Amino acid sequence: MARPLALALALLAVSVTVLPLVSSADDYARCEGAVKGWADSAGEGDNAGDKLNLKDLLFFLHIPRTGGRTYFHCFLKKLYTNAQECPRSYDKLRFDPSHPDCTLVVSHDDYSLTSKLPRERTSVVTILRNPVDRVFSTYEFSVEVAARFLVHPNLTSAKTMTSRVLTKSRAVSTLDIWPWKYLVPWMREDLFARRDARGNDSVPSSKKINAYDVEDMVMPLHQYINDPVAHEIIHNGATFQITGLTNNSYFDGAHEVRHCVRKYPDLGRFVLQVAKNRLDRMLYIGLTEDHEESARLFAHMVGAQVLSQSGALKLDVQEDQPSGTDSHSSMLDPEDEETNEHMNSTHGWKNNEALNTTEDDHGKGNMTVGKLMETYEGCIAKLRKSQSSRRRISLKKVAAANFTKAARRHVPEAILNQIISLNSLDMELYEHAKKIFEQEHLMLKGQHPMVVQQKQLADQMVRSSSYEGQHPMVVQPMVVQRKQLTDQKDWIDAVCESWSCSTWWKVASFCLGIAVTTVFVVFVVTGRRTLKLKV
Repeated sequence: MARPLALALALLAVSVTVLPLVSSADDYARCEGAVKGWADSAGEGDNAGDKLNLKDLLFFLHIPRTGGRTYFHCFLKKLYTNAQECPRSYDKLRFDPSHPDCTLVVSHDDYSLTSKLPRERTSVVTILRNPVDRVFSTYEFSVEVAARFLVHPNLTSAKTMTSRVLTKSRAVSTLDIWPWKYLVPWMREDLFARRDARGNDSVPSSKKINAYDVEDMVMPLHQYINDPVAHEIIHNGATFQITGLTNNSYFDGAHEVRHCVRKYPDLGRFVLQVAKNRLDRMLYIGLTEDHEESARLFAHMVGAQVLSQSGALKLDVQEDQPSGTDSHSSMLDPEDEETNEHMNSTHGWKNNEALNTTEDDHGKGNMTVGKLMETYEGCIAKLRKSQSSRRRISLKKVAAANFTKAARRHVPEAILNQIISLNSLDMELYEHAKKIFEQEHLMLKGQHPMVVQQKQLADQMVRSSSYEGQHPMVVQPMVVQRKQLTDQKDWIDAVCESWSCSTWWKVASFCLGIAVTTVFVVFVVTGRRTLKLKV
């Protein structure tokens, strides 16, 4: 009797050990099938087409904390009218792409939004940021916005007042917009809990140097990045947003795919490949860290085409010349670029004064790429000033959390390494974006901006002549003449890329080229006359 009992117990022990292994293998296979199936279907609808030409609809896929809000107010608001903005652009929550004048979508929505758009007529642009800096900035902004509610005596009061203001106001607050509608309430609740635990609203007793670890006042960074909320929304957020797999996705299976990738990290390679492919097909990729060059590329690659298509590009095209203001001094620091992400003040939800005073001073009908850049630089200078003041006021109640670049250097290396590890997909995607950005830079450098703009003007003039019943060839002499001039100028630029050329040398080269051409023409004419006399 003892032997059968021992055998049964042994079999039970084996089954308890083996069953989890079998179950785990089955779960992995299930996840692998789900992720692969999604990846295959995600690639089917992505047709590259002519990625360099702006299509009828522009979708600015705004990854949070990359500076995209600056582009919205200081570029796109100058290029598009309010009527051209599709509902769902930040402050418009009802989306209707069928609107006849709908040509611009700017949103934190992920790539799955394209399922609601006419994909064959949609161009997508985005900006990426170093994942470590983006995590820092996300943490800082979460604290900054949540701290604005500390003017209320308690959390209940803060919620009640916010609800009343939002009910009466037609404006949209940060609490309406992904991902802040999740991150801010989470941080707000934590701030009130820590304040209640301290028993007062005074400066904390802690004298720590590390502003990211003031635990008696603010959730420490190390706790923030390890919370399930951060794993769900923040880590690898750029990759999930570009692939349309966030918790804000229009794709029903997004949660399962995202869960499987987090559970089995090696499956992330399928998601990463889809993200890379989508970046490859976008009209424009910008980098927060190279903000000045990114802005110039945007002005030339996107802005010039919008102006050309709208007929607003001035005929007398000017090159992008530096403005009187030092562009380096006027460029907004990356961590401060997303000015008032969404219009909430300390007590309510008021429009940011700087945002209301950044109307186009030049007038769209007289716009050039150079003027667009001047307008942009003036706009971001106002935004920087506004944001600096707003941040100082917002963090007054948590003064120990003095977030600066210098303060970041006090964060332990172990935490930095953990952020890198938790964002491995984003790290690799960012490296891929940097390669695309370099290609964009070289392409624009190789194809002189004036040539691009004159080609667009020529095409526009041809279309205009055709529409008016004129023969397209009427405009050809002007086009040919401009092409000859630009070809000659391109030759000089090509030579000067090999040697360092002063302005004097460029002028001399230009005159020399004209002289040689003149001599050649005279020689040919004289030769023909001599030949006729001999005959």
